[in-house]
Amino acid sequence: MKKTTKALTGLVAIAMAASIVQAGDANKIVVDGSTTVGPIAKAFAEYYMGKHPEVNITVSESGSGNGAKSLINAACDVATMSRPMKNSEKKAAQDAGVLVIEQIVAMDGIAVVVHPSNPLANLTIEQIRDIYSGKIKNWKDLGGPNLPIVGISRDTNSGTYESFETLVLKGAKIAGNVEYVGSNGAIRQRVLSTPAAVGYVGLAFIEGVKALKVNGIEVTPETVTSKKYPVARPLYMYTNGRPKQATPLCDFINLSATPEGKKIIEDTGFVPVK
Repeated sequence: MKKTTKALTGLVAIAMAASIVQAGDANKIVVDGSTTVGPIAKAFAEYYMGKHPEVNITVSESGSGNGAKSLINAACDVATMSRPMKNSEKKAAQDAGVLVIEQIVAMDGIAVVVHPSNPLANLTIEQIRDIYSGKIKNWKDLGGPNLPIVGISRDTNSGTYESFETLVLKGAKIAGNVEYVGSNGAIRQRVLSTPAAVGYVGLAFIEGVKALKVNGIEVTPETVTSKKYPVARPLYMYTNGRPKQATPLCDFINLSATPEGKKIIEDTGFVPVK
């Protein structure tokens, strides 16, 4: 895809980015970023390439933070992120002549998950915070089995981690014995193999594990849409400038607004934007 010429600076660079002056292969789209948004991006790519075999779309899942860096460094055309881009990232983009355009493609609930054998059904936000900060160390203190809690977290480059930090931790520091893993799938596998574990994953990754109610609210597409579920967030795609109409990139980005795209989002386990 064509990219804004780096030699252009100031208002000229911004104007060029805004008008999407492009050069290169318009039939190649590179996507990088969130492991949460990854299933949507991959399903979109499969669907679009099935309709347009001349277009090549590659999807990588290096984390939301790395997706932002890739877009800023012109290493991808679409940054997928499970959190909004930070002001510092937007500033770095502006300094690089990148005009950041944000699109919400779906909604997600961050599910707090345990092993299926765990008898607990509900935790409050405060209890989850106390588990991850190390104040609550054993399941028996919550009415569960007499087992030391094994806390599993996403890595700090993850948008899911940052959303969890904002919505649940609210300034509390994660305890030193909490384990960090690199993807939603890795958390699910760790929880599945560990009866005393607790983790948090996107809504599309709860198969096989037990998703607890939070503040008495079950995580479902309906409670995410209604905003009753307290740990919900949008999912994003970012581009450098607004894609030119009638191009593969524009069609790909706008899939989430079509009936076909909404069905894909539902099939991957997420919630379409109404």
